[in-house]
Amino acid sequence: MPRAFSELTFTPAVRAHQERMGSAASYSKFIEGGPQQGHQIGDAEKAFIQARDGFYQSTVSETGWPYVQYRGGPIGFLKVLGPTTIGYADFSGNKQYISRGNLDGNDRIAMILMDYANQRRLKILGRVEFTEGETAAASLYPEDADAPAERAVLIRVEALDWNCPRHITPRFTEAELRPHLNTLGQQLAQLQNENVRLKQELAKRA
Repeated sequence: MPRAFSELTFTPAVRAHQERMGSAASYSKFIEGGPQQGHQIGDAEKAFIQARDGFYQSTVSETGWPYVQYRGGPIGFLKVLGPTTIGYADFSGNKQYISRGNLDGNDRIAMILMDYANQRRLKILGRVEFTEGETAAASLYPEDADAPAERAVLIRVEALDWNCPRHITPRFTEAELRPHLNTLGQQLAQLQNENVRLKQELAKRA
């Protein structure tokens, strides 16, 4: 776990529970000394982020309850704008504005980006700022956007962490399966043609 992430997540209560469970010593290296890491988006993170078609985000309400939402779009809708900045155009949804309202009171956000097919997971902690209006969001539009966006969303990354792949069940989108299905389709067509040819040869010999 990078130091930047552990500094934000290993609170006194968390450390106390690690002590009780016997894992504090093994995690102390992530918060005591060493270079600052995990606070900027590198090449691997940039490629991963911009290849996603959605992510889970969590905000916290004024009642103290977390609210988790899934945000999706075409691949590339989530854009890396710099070593510490992610942005996307926010389009109209069901107009409940729960996440939007929560972020007015507390700008902190937690994100989980999943690659189920390759069992990879990236966690991001950041702070959100909005610029309202279609014009502000225009530069962040996905290529196939067919409606105006309500606002531009900028996420200032404070920490990120590649999470353990253990227990991630592989799942595949249609786009991920399509090359394999095309290959199977071609093989099936070849077998069907071969079957027809063999039947014709048998009929000639009968």
